[in-house]
Amino acid sequence: MFTIEKNIDRLERGLSTYFLDAKEQNILKGKLKKNSYEVYFPYKDSEKNIFYISKEPEVILYEIVSKVPLRHQAILGSIFALNISKEMFGDILIINDKYYIYLLKHMQNYFESNFLKVGNTSITLIERDLSLLKDYEKSFNSLELVVSSERIDTIISSIIHTSRSQITKLFKNKEVIVNYDICKNSSYKLKENDIFSIKGHGKFKYSGILKNTKSGNFIVQVLKY
Repeated sequence: MFTIEKNIDRLERGLSTYFLDAKEQNILKGKLKKNSYEVYFPYKDSEKNIFYISKEPEVILYEIVSKVPLRHQAILGSIFALNISKEMFGDILIINDKYYIYLLKHMQNYFESNFLKVGNTSITLIERDLSLLKDYEKSFNSLELVVSSERIDTIISSIIHTSRSQITKLFKNKEVIVNYDICKNSSYKLKENDIFSIKGHGKFKYSGILKNTKSGNFIVQVLKY
């Protein structure tokens, strides 16, 4: 795994970083001077992005063609099985039953020579123009919840409609992830654009408070992927 320090070193040498997830991006932003870098977004809502100083990074977009449906987790697992670390590729997208992945260009030869199957299913890689998905926006189901606070346990309880003891168990079993890190603090107050997932219930993006109610509660918006 590439550390934040190694990515800073790359920037100082005039190179771009590798693909960074939301947590890594936030850490890196805190260590860099404001306006001293650019961020490369493969598409509008991309989660994994690349920091650079002057020259945009070289990235490839592949379509993964299969005769049978593929699962996101299966694609991810097959890539990791090739010892390709997560910093070398960007988001994996499933759009209208088509599968896409972003990859750093220097990985092209290895990827094309070795990524031949997802599980036991043979696949074909087709390189696509980066402009194909540049305007792609993820679709969400919008949830409007009435809650007493922005605490993550309160909001999760409103989403999955379960008891406080079950919510406590989720955190104890490390089944709640916030910004790509295990959430150990059930009283954590969600911030606008925080991304969180609940094992067995999906992945969500917190949009924030829409308005206050007369009873002193809040109406908040949560987007479900």
